[in-house]
Amino acid sequence: MRRLSRVSQLGLVSLVYPGACHSRLEHSLGVYRNALMYLKQLAADERFTAVVRPGDGEMFIAAALLHDLGHWPFCHAIEDIALPGVPTHELFANSFLLEGEIADTLRDDWNIQPRDVTALLSEKPRDTRQRILRSMLSGPIDIDKMDYLIRDSLHAGVPYGRNFDQQRLIGSLCLNQTGDGLAISHKGRTAAEMMVFSRYVMFSEVYWHHAVRSGTAMLQRAFYLLHGQLDLDQLFRLTDQPWIDQLLAAARGSPAEELLGGLFGPTRRLYKRLAEFSHFQERQWYERIARQPYAWLVAASEAFAAAASRQIGRRIAPHEILFDAPPVKREVEFHVEVYFPKENVYRTLAEVSPAVHTLATRQFDDFVKRVRIFVNPRVAEDLKTVSSLDSLMEETLKAAVA
Repeated sequence: MRRLSRVSQLGLVSLVYPGACHSRLEHSLGVYRNALMYLKQLAADERFTAVVRPGDGEMFIAAALLHDLGHWPFCHAIEDIALPGVPTHELFANSFLLEGEIADTLRDDWNIQPRDVTALLSEKPRDTRQRILRSMLSGPIDIDKMDYLIRDSLHAGVPYGRNFDQQRLIGSLCLNQTGDGLAISHKGRTAAEMMVFSRYVMFSEVYWHHAVRSGTAMLQRAFYLLHGQLDLDQLFRLTDQPWIDQLLAAARGSPAEELLGGLFGPTRRLYKRLAEFSHFQERQWYERIARQPYAWLVAASEAFAAAASRQIGRRIAPHEILFDAPPVKREVEFHVEVYFPKENVYRTLAEVSPAVHTLATRQFDDFVKRVRIFVNPRVAEDLKTVSSLDSLMEETLKAAVA
């Protein structure tokens, strides 16, 4: 657990929002606190207590505290590129949870089986009890989002993630119509709408800010170039600075050295944004690039570098062009049931909220995550002289597909 105090919660977001340097340990303690408040509220729900026993609640508290134990530095950026041999952080946590000091503490001091904790964190729920607990831990209004939206917003110095009434929302928690997941009463509807919108704006303005994504694209390409020569099991057990030092050492003399030097060296040198495509802006390119596998994005960026080199009359190295796009895995949609006691009916939040309806049906990712082309500052000015970006893109994508 102490290791998490030296693993940044938001990683490269601090390039843009320098106050966003809080740790995974702080977040884990906040999620633990939320678990206690969720259980206190739901303990008054007879359907909940009929299924979830006190021992299950204790196991849920332990899972809340330990849910990010497998996080390594810059974890989400690495997970998004889905490389063979790279586990999810949930699965990587099993190596800490199933044996050693934490496993012994769970068994001996908490009377909890470590396997039950890992099942809740990383396996598909098998019964009603597990589905309820999983929805509290990972769902539209879970204890994780309830903490990170407020905490990330506070440290980034922006208001977007704090514009919902946390206490009102927690006070409205109940079970859904089928009794196998979280829902809210009608009194929490507005708070739930505001939480959904807070998440939308945090992705748009913080997590997917163009400069944050430039740094992320640089780190992803460097890791892609280096991962075959790294001991990933040993690397993922490190904290931020030792992790960075290992990558810098492995990158020495390779193209990855320039990418990592621009992020972690004495002078910040982020790649510049050459083009940006979205669901409503140059959609023809967005739809052909978004959610492509990472190896395809690398091939496309290399093809773009070769085609652009011919146009400007001098060589652009393959690593000097980076295609950044929404990953294959989409964000969770906003399926939350709202209970109206006077009518004794449940309606989805999307039914009773036009704002949530739009986000749920128009696909969250398409509006907050853009496709961007980033280029090394050394060649940025030269690329502005390219006569037709559309023809260059067409040539690039044909080559990438081939």
